[in-house]
Amino acid sequence: MSAPPRQKPFGFVEWFRPGDYERVEEALAGLKSSGARYLRTHVSWAEYLAPGGEAWFDWLLPRVGSQVELLPCLHYTPPSLSRTGKSSGAPRNLKAYADFVDYILTRHGTHFAHIELWNEPNNLLDWDWREDQDYALFSEMVGGAAYWAKRRGWKPVLGGPCPVDPYWLNLMGERGVLGVVDAVGLHGFPGTWDSEEGSWAGWDLHLREMRDILDRYNPEAEFWITETGYSTWRNDELEQVRRFATALEVSADRLYWYAWRDLPADVPVQEGLWFDPRHYHLGINDAAGRPKLLARLLAEGGTARVSEVAKGARTQMDYSSPAVTGRAKPIAVTGGCGFIGSNLAHSLLADGHDVIVIDNLSRPGVDQNLAWLTDNHGDRVHPVLTDVRDLPSMEPALADAGAVFHFAAQTAVTTSLVHPFDDFDINARGTLNVLEAVRRAGGTAPVIFASTNKVYGGLDDMGMSEREDRYVPLDQIAGARGVSEDRKLDFCTPYGCSKGVADQYVLDYAKSFGLKSAVLRMSCIYGPRQFGTEDQGWVAHFLIRALEDKPITIYGDGKQVRDILHVRDAVAAYRGVLDNIERCSGRAFNLGGGPANAVSLLQVLGEIQRMIGDKVEISTDDWRAGDQLYFVADTKRLEDEIGWHRIMGWKDGLRDLATWLADNRDMRRPISRVRTTA
Repeated sequence: MSAPPRQKPFGFVEWFRPGDYERVEEALAGLKSSGARYLRTHVSWAEYLAPGGEAWFDWLLPRVGSQVELLPCLHYTPPSLSRTGKSSGAPRNLKAYADFVDYILTRHGTHFAHIELWNEPNNLLDWDWREDQDYALFSEMVGGAAYWAKRRGWKPVLGGPCPVDPYWLNLMGERGVLGVVDAVGLHGFPGTWDSEEGSWAGWDLHLREMRDILDRYNPEAEFWITETGYSTWRNDELEQVRRFATALEVSADRLYWYAWRDLPADVPVQEGLWFDPRHYHLGINDAAGRPKLLARLLAEGGTARVSEVAKGARTQMDYSSPAVTGRAKPIAVTGGCGFIGSNLAHSLLADGHDVIVIDNLSRPGVDQNLAWLTDNHGDRVHPVLTDVRDLPSMEPALADAGAVFHFAAQTAVTTSLVHPFDDFDINARGTLNVLEAVRRAGGTAPVIFASTNKVYGGLDDMGMSEREDRYVPLDQIAGARGVSEDRKLDFCTPYGCSKGVADQYVLDYAKSFGLKSAVLRMSCIYGPRQFGTEDQGWVAHFLIRALEDKPITIYGDGKQVRDILHVRDAVAAYRGVLDNIERCSGRAFNLGGGPANAVSLLQVLGEIQRMIGDKVEISTDDWRAGDQLYFVADTKRLEDEIGWHRIMGWKDGLRDLATWLADNRDMRRPISRVRTTA
């Protein structure tokens, strides 16, 4: 068996504020799981001399240095020692900076081998780099400190300006600074900062240019990328993955990615609080510590996993390529790597359509669905890996679409209660972006939206009879036929509200702008290619837990009833609506398994135990917000309009999903050969 590919070492930049003990511990734990070897953090001269500063760094530097290879960056003049009274200015006595470096080496030097002198010269806001005097001040200050650090046995690192400035580097060589350092830092944030847009020529060119200068003065010195990163302020997390993968390929001797975690919203940057939103989204984890796509990929498989995903990512379909020219307009599926989206895409592709698969890969495992699609359908699959919240990327992605199926969403009620802003941005604003992108492209592409039964609220007014294993409506008509589209809307929970808003926007765009748009309000869909979790996709979640021999938690008493529908039948419904869009436009339809497939959670668990031939450990917990005791869809309107009928019975469908899981995941329990019927 061949050895796994060697992963290039990398590190992160993370500035910690005094008292950030918990943040430090969280970062160190995360760094370990990501495979990072290095951490670059600052030692502010001003903070060190402030009350409590010395005690803070007495804790921080040993703690970090014991876990990763530490690069402390010494900068910021105490205002009392500054020529200008500001921490960004030069000290009155330049040797005082070298004295501070000497003190840090004596007190903390056992915890690191390299020491970076200042951060970057262009953050000295009170120094005028057009003046020779200020060049002289900086080179004298840093050069003297570097010389002394080197004499004492440490390896000094010179931070570089951002954007890249070869003239400044050459001047540092002329003034002798390059001759006394072991490494020179290069900063670059391509795609993020406006200041680099006109001057950025690519990593390789800038590195060659800077290397030529360094070779004249100190050919033994290394070049490090001491700061690079990408801000996800537009929610384009996949672009951050691409930029990271590109930076890994650069021929620098070391790489530090900025940053581990987003800046908290209440922390001002150097220019002021929220001076520029891009400053607040540079982390690979958000400000609450939730991993973005890059963090998740690093945890899943290190840099090899990042490179794998980045290699398959592109932002826009090439309609002029020979593979596309002459074909019918492609059909776009947002959330096309997800459960229903990938099944629908497969069905369309199998019938000869080209499909634009739009997804941000935020849900773990869905890139496997994309690989399955491309393996089976080749160049008819056109991945556009982006986020529906990013309108500038959605417009070109949908510009030539012949139709749009919109599945991309935040799908969990529980998540919406914790992060309602994110839930709204994805579900409501994201849907509006899709509608606007189609309208601006001419408005001819039909838009079919995946809504939810949660738009009907908790159905609290429906009287229920509690039986041994399920709830049954007292209203015999509702029990026999289910909930119809005539029922009034009653949004409940942030998830229900955001999906309900999107639902209504889709219908209104048919009225206000003439878009051919329709809505399917889904009950519980299940089937192959579903990666169910405790929060969403409960049928698959139950099966996965049972087949992995793990306990299952039921929220509530398990008697709540849903009409579960196999994804094969759901795909047929979506395609039927598109085929009949003239009749369906501007209308909403319920989509579910109907009364024949209405089952309680307890019934599903009982069938799972029968299938595996063994007991499953089950526990209960409190009811969750917005959980309906009963929902069964009346699908008569859909049946009458497009001639659709469900085919798969719930027991056969459950076995179909279990078989797929057993074939595609490493399960501990086998599926017994019990014959099931609908």
